[in-house]
Amino acid sequence: MPTSTLRRTKIIFTLGPATQSEEMLEKLIAGGADIARLNMAHGNHEWTRAVIRRIRDVSKKVGREIAIMMDIKGPEIRTGDVEAPIELKVGETFDFTVKPGDREGGEEIRSVNVNYQDLVNDIHVGDIVLVDSGLMRFEVLEKDNNHIRCKVLTPGALSSRRHINLPGVKVNLPSFTEKDRLDTLMGIEEGIDFVALSFVREAKDIHQLREFLAVNKSKAKIIAKIEDQTAISNLDEIIQATDSLMVARGDLGIECPLEDLPVIQRRAVQACFHYGKPVIIATHTLESMISSPVPTRAEITDVANAVYEKADCVMLSGETTVGRYPLECVQTLDRIARRIEQEGPFEFAEPDHVETDKVKLLHSAVLLAHQMPGSKILTFTRQGFMAAGLAALRPALAPIFAITNSVETLRHMRIMRSVEPFIMPLDSEPNATIENAIALLVNNGSVNIGDKLIIATDILSSDRLVDCVQLRTVR
Repeated sequence: MPTSTLRRTKIIFTLGPATQSEEMLEKLIAGGADIARLNMAHGNHEWTRAVIRRIRDVSKKVGREIAIMMDIKGPEIRTGDVEAPIELKVGETFDFTVKPGDREGGEEIRSVNVNYQDLVNDIHVGDIVLVDSGLMRFEVLEKDNNHIRCKVLTPGALSSRRHINLPGVKVNLPSFTEKDRLDTLMGIEEGIDFVALSFVREAKDIHQLREFLAVNKSKAKIIAKIEDQTAISNLDEIIQATDSLMVARGDLGIECPLEDLPVIQRRAVQACFHYGKPVIIATHTLESMISSPVPTRAEITDVANAVYEKADCVMLSGETTVGRYPLECVQTLDRIARRIEQEGPFEFAEPDHVETDKVKLLHSAVLLAHQMPGSKILTFTRQGFMAAGLAALRPALAPIFAITNSVETLRHMRIMRSVEPFIMPLDSEPNATIENAIALLVNNGSVNIGDKLIIATDILSSDRLVDCVQLRTVR
């Protein structure tokens, strides 16, 4: 990809009926989408296997390998089925029942079943219950072993299987459910690149998933989704434990005060910088484009702010699953990101701590690039560590060209800001590898004759490899 068209911010789209066809996938991949997300809250195994294979086939056809993220459902609390929507009024008393048919005064007070038996143990009198994405609010008045009795604070029509949020309540549901295990095993068989873990609350949730992946010999990377107040309290330990972070603003905006959401987003992005982890901004990115061919001005500004904050990725959900304009959504994100990135140079931020010799070397490469406008960074990596380290340092101007001999590693690098990955055999002679890589970049238009390349790699010195930074002019 020529440097004039390199977009630093990566784009994730969620696959659904609007984007599952080979024709649309080809347009999205050729149009610059970097990662396809599979939402396992809605996809069955047969469909998921089919679309994973289709994505791989289309990627090969287009000549651009993209990554696949499996977003597993995680724990959830939902209402049960109702025969008809229940119209609720302000001040009305209403029961959420964990043991149907066993309530005091049950005939006079309307109720709905709940799928979580321990709800009565986790919740306290005075707590708030939010239903259907927070559209209906209830206050807990009393509870016993069978139900919680609430007062309706916000009216609405309660229909079947509505999602329940409990702001500030520590819920004792497992983070990695049996459904998640089965879904992840299927994904491992199909070679998924990322697993997004829903409702992460603490570091041990990540450790449990990482152990599961290791036992099943998967190299998939973990994306921790922060979606409630407990995750915000444990943000630093979660970021240290995970490979990447997703700021899942849907449930987060329900679980936390709305006015706190921008503060949480900025804090999460900054914490990811500190620990050198990629960060994704997700949910309601271009929500109006589900039915409109153009976004609202507020949505444009929201996306621009994510780019200004130097997030690694922005993500589309309903816009590309059921929306009428999925390709236009990707094109819109692409245009906004490129325009905001032109406003650079973005400030090159010195890292908070430079610990290992390897990181110090990468820091020197980025610092050199910062001091030489128009230069590009070239690195070589078998597992993605060099590229990840460079991306975490957020070069102010220079793109990062990462050469690998592994298609798996190439896909993992799709999540990294400013990194454009290429696949090429890595010669046993380092200088030959460098020359081959430069030829590749010249041939595909990524660099031009006369460009300055800052190369972070290893060279052969006597009988051992030594890490180094080189400056070369393309000839």
